Amino acid sequence: MARANAALIQAIRRTAEKLKKGNDYMWGHMGSCNCGNLAQEITQLTRASIHAYAMRGHGDWADQINDFCPTSGMPMDLLISEMLSAGLDREDLIHLERLSDQEVLSKLPLTERNLRHNYRDDVVKYLTTWASALEDELVEKVNISDATEPAEKVLSLL
Repeated sequence: MARANAALIQAIRRTAEKLKKGNDYMWGHMGSCNCGNLAQEITQLTRASIHAYAMRGHGDWADQINDFCPTSGMPMDLLISEMLSAGLDREDLIHLERLSDQEVLSKLPLTERNLRHNYRDDVVKYLTTWASALEDELVEKVNISDATEPAEKVLSLL
C-alpha cells in the first residue's frame, strides 16, 4: 500500500469530496475515471490534459502503468512519476481503477465490500476508506514522546 503521508491522505480525501459533490466522473475517460480524478488532485492537471496524455499511449490505466518507464519523457509517464512521488505505488493505481485492494476492502463491513469500480458512490467509499487506513498507519508511526515539537504541532501535520 501507499507510503502514508499527510499530503497524500489529504489529496485522496479531497478527491473523494469532489466526487461526492459532483466532480466530473466517467470511468471510461482517462482524466475523469478513478485514477484520473486522483491524478487531477495530485498533479493539478485538468481532466482533458490527463486524457490527452493517456491517448498518446495505449490501453487503460492498468496498461499504461504496466508500460510505465520513468525515463521515457512521455507525458503519461511523467504524470505517473508524479503520482508515485506523492507516495503511491503502481499497485495502488491499478487497485484504485478497479477498487480491488483487499487491504482497503477489509476495512469495510462484509456487506459493503462488493464495490462496483465504475460507480461514483463506490469510488467515494473506497477513497474515504483508503484515506482512513493510511491515516491510521501514519498515526501509528508518530511517537509523540520522540517529537521535538509541541504535540499540538505534530498532530496538526496529520
